[in-house]
Amino acid sequence: MRSHRRPRWPAAVLVALLSVLAMPPAEAEPSPQARLNRLTKQAADLQKAYRGEIQSLEDVRRAAQKADGRVKKLRADLVTAEQQIAQFYRNSYMSGSIDGPRVLTFQGDPDAILGQAATVTYLAEEKRQRMNRINGLIKETVTAAKESDGKIADMRKEIRRLEAKKKDVDALLKKFGFQTPDAGSGLTGRMVGIRNVIMQSFPMPFGVGCLRRGDPGEHGKGRACDFMMSTGGRMPDAASQARGDALAEWCIENGRSLGIMYIIWRQRYYDIRTGAGWRQMSDRGGITANHYDHVHVSVF
Repeated sequence: MRSHRRPRWPAAVLVALLSVLAMPPAEAEPSPQARLNRLTKQAADLQKAYRGEIQSLEDVRRAAQKADGRVKKLRADLVTAEQQIAQFYRNSYMSGSIDGPRVLTFQGDPDAILGQAATVTYLAEEKRQRMNRINGLIKETVTAAKESDGKIADMRKEIRRLEAKKKDVDALLKKFGFQTPDAGSGLTGRMVGIRNVIMQSFPMPFGVGCLRRGDPGEHGKGRACDFMMSTGGRMPDAASQARGDALAEWCIENGRSLGIMYIIWRQRYYDIRTGAGWRQMSDRGGITANHYDHVHVSVF
């Protein structure tokens, strides 16, 4: 009579099967990391060409990098889970305890039978939990990889949009030229002029902050000022918010004639260079970081 007993799978075979499940499909095009690296380089080149930070591009770049980081973490977790299940199978196979049916034919002391049955039950539950963990990680990784591909596609789309606008931006840059900060204030003449006009037109009871030495952005270059609408870190009251709204609209209306590059206010940004209108900014984690307490103005 043929035996219908379920065969035991060697640990090496099980590990190989798991590895196939976890292995990403072969790609004809470059890897997501290679694509992200290439797009990041293009983004940096565009920032230079636009002569300043481009918030829309910075947001999609951050989103793409965050999604890529999540995929990497999930894949690392999956490798760890595979190693753990492989060790589990090796230990169980060597001890012979992974095959539960043999308990039914065990002859001997009842306490020993009960003890072995409990061990087999525990190992079966342990195996189930570990396999569920691996299956869950595989599903999460596939979903995260699709999300990462989508964010990379968004970044590529934004780069193409900005490249298409480059001719108009070049004309603006040519119109306003390039200014270096003066030794006294550390601000460019254009920033000083625009700051003075704004302060004459809008009351600033909470002050204005401009130069931040060592800052890698526009503040460090002397080409940006923050017009405070409250004390730092606090939401403005209704009157101050209305004043911030009016200031932002004034900057939009006069931006192309005065040389304003972009405005950030209430977690939105308006890029004069591209003329794309108000766009939502990604959450930076706080009232000040999200520009709820000040209007940020950058100039060419």
